[in-house]
Amino acid sequence: MALQSMTGFARREGTSGRGRWAWELRSVNGKGLDVRLRLPPGLERLEADVRKSIADRLTRGNLQVSLSLSIEESRVEVVVNQDALAAVLALRDQLAGIVDPAPLRLESLMAVRGLVEFKEAEENEDAVAARDADIMAGLEAALGDLSDMRRQEGDALGKVLLGHVATIESLTTTVERDPSRSPQQIAARLATQVSMLLDGSSGLDRDRLHAEAALLATKADLREEVDRLKAHVAAARDLISKGGPVGRKLDFLAQEFNRESNTICSKSNAAAVTAAGIELKVVIDQFREQVQNLE
Repeated sequence: MALQSMTGFARREGTSGRGRWAWELRSVNGKGLDVRLRLPPGLERLEADVRKSIADRLTRGNLQVSLSLSIEESRVEVVVNQDALAAVLALRDQLAGIVDPAPLRLESLMAVRGLVEFKEAEENEDAVAARDADIMAGLEAALGDLSDMRRQEGDALGKVLLGHVATIESLTTTVERDPSRSPQQIAARLATQVSMLLDGSSGLDRDRLHAEAALLATKADLREEVDRLKAHVAAARDLISKGGPVGRKLDFLAQEFNRESNTICSKSNAAAVTAAGIELKVVIDQFREQVQNLE
C-alpha cells in the first residue's frame, strides 16, 4: 500500500436528465475522519450513502464535501384547481337568468385567481433514481481523484521522511562512535576525577568513591539509547515501505526518537555527543512535523 497525505482537492461534475451536478472535496490534516457535508435541499436522502462511501475510502482527515445541483431545462406543467372550476361553473348555472349566458372563454377562466397554476414539472421516480445513481457515481470518481492526489503527496512525503530517518541513523552512529563513549575513555576520565578527589581530601572513603564512580559510569553509558534509536530507525523504515494509514504509528515513533535524544543530551559529558544530540532533536522535530500530514 502507498502512503497517503491528508491534503487534497477534487472536483467532478456531470449531467443526469435535466439536472447538472458538481462535487467538490477538500481535505486537510485531522486526528480522525471528520466530514462536513453540504447537500442541496431535497437530497438529504443521500447523506448516509455519501458518508459510507467516504469512510470506505479514507480513514483520517478533515473533509469538506459539497454537492451542487441545478435544473438546466425548465419544464412547466399546468394544474387546474378542479374544485375552483366546479365552483365557477356552478355559479354560471346559478346566474344563468341574471347575467349574459354567453359561454365561458379560456381567457375568462385564466383570470380567475387560483383556478389555474403553472409549476415546475416533477420528475418521476425512475428519473430521480437514475439521477441519484449518477450523482453517487460522480462522488466515487471524485473520491478516486482525491485519493490519487493524496497518494502523490504521500509518495513525496515518504521520500522526505526517509531522508530524515537516514539523518537520524547517521547521527546515532556519530554518538555511538564518539571516542568519549568508549568504556576506556569513561574509565580514564572517572579515574582522573577520583584521583583528584582523593588527593584533595584524605577523609574520603576510597572504596566508596570507586563504587560511586562505577555507578556514574554505568549511568553515563549511552548503549541502551543508541540501540533503541537503531530499532526505531528500522521500525520507521518498515512502516514507510509498507505504506497505508501509518501516520499515527510514525507519530508514536517520533515521540520515542525524541525521548532517546533527550536522554542522550542529559547524559552526555562530551561536546561532540551533545552537539549530535541537539541536531538529533532538530531532525526529529522536522520528522514529526511531516508525519502530521500522513493518513
